[in-house]
Amino acid sequence: MDTGILILRLLVGLLVAGHGVQKVSSHLGGKGLEGGTEEFRADGFRGGVLTALAAGGGQIGSGLLLAAGLLTPLAATGAIGVMTVALTVKWRHGLWVQNDGYEYPLVLVGTAAALAATGPGAWSLDAALGLAPYPLWWAALALAAGLGSGLLTRLVLHRPPAAAPATADR
Repeated sequence: MDTGILILRLLVGLLVAGHGVQKVSSHLGGKGLEGGTEEFRADGFRGGVLTALAAGGGQIGSGLLLAAGLLTPLAATGAIGVMTVALTVKWRHGLWVQNDGYEYPLVLVGTAAALAATGPGAWSLDAALGLAPYPLWWAALALAAGLGSGLLTRLVLHRPPAAAPATADR
């Protein structure tokens, strides 16, 4: 079981971190901070550079913590939060990723929640430092705080689409 959890942590943690690197740099196929800023603006978010830095930093930090198995409930909370924001952006396209849907963010939210529930496993920094296992209520807290922070971020930073100008009937 510990081997499976290690593989899952490394895969998901490094993918989340890599996604954050793309938001703030030209590494891993990213378009630099300017591209990350433009992506958020195109998706209707305020804040520009600060929003891209916060999202990218949150993804890098939570992803690396998940991969290392360090402070796993906190790492899961961060990953769930940023992926909840991504899910809300893609919601209007439906579930499936081939239609730019929310399938991928949903899988990452579910995986981060599962890692919070199972714990990081024996091959983790949490175990090496004597922090694990965490009580199960940490998983519920991580899920609630992650979903809540993601939805609050959407509420605070997302601008509603501009109304189309009225046209006179002739």
